[in-house]
Amino acid sequence: MSRISEVFAKLKSKRRGGFVPFITAGDPDLSVTEELLGELAEAGADIIEVGVPFSDPVADGPVIQRASERALARGTNLKSVLECIAAVKRRTDIPIVLFSYYNPLLQFGLEQLATAASLAGVDAILVTDLITEEAGTWTPLLAANNLDPIFLVAPTTSEDRLKLIAHQALGFVYAVSRTGVTGARENINENAESLVRRIRAVTPLPVAVGFGVSTPAQVREVWRYADAAVVGSAIVSEIERLSGDRDLVPKVGQFARSLTQ
Repeated sequence: MSRISEVFAKLKSKRRGGFVPFITAGDPDLSVTEELLGELAEAGADIIEVGVPFSDPVADGPVIQRASERALARGTNLKSVLECIAAVKRRTDIPIVLFSYYNPLLQFGLEQLATAASLAGVDAILVTDLITEEAGTWTPLLAANNLDPIFLVAPTTSEDRLKLIAHQALGFVYAVSRTGVTGARENINENAESLVRRIRAVTPLPVAVGFGVSTPAQVREVWRYADAAVVGSAIVSEIERLSGDRDLVPKVGQFARSLTQ
């Protein structure tokens, strides 16, 4: 059983929803990212998604786009992100999902990446723009290195593709609450709950809901029908707002705590 599966098993036994924060590695710099990962673990995160900055993040809204730009301007790359994660994993065993687009991974080398990610302590990899029909060699490569392949499922995902994703996914399934890009929203799309039901009809894997979850009320709403809530843009926005503040890390931790209270 993977660490991610163990986390969801514990959450189920406690009848509690999971909290999965997302941050962009290298924003504002990798030393702060390392501190933030430790702080988020202390703040109650069950799993953390670490975004690899990319120059053309087509699935992300303006908040995460700006974070990627800042991180890239600092020279952040996949190698340095893995080094940062490895440093964090020497102090905490919280599961980490590497969140990336396919291009940086392909440039790094897929076999080399799988080995390096596993050695760094990464637990799963989510590739936003790798479709399941072209992931036939990717998923066995990850599984061979004890890494869970995570896939996105959207309200527009067909039943055939949903079954294909269910066949290839491990760890959990990431349900996109609405079509479009990442970003905070006032309300969770009503399609999210029906999407979770569709996913559960084809797989026993836990389901995490993200894209637009940004407030404590929305986290609680997601917990009502899903296994975990993913919060990204709201946290990345706090990091941007607090840029230059010497108390950035504890303040972001305080914000993260507020989301699950």
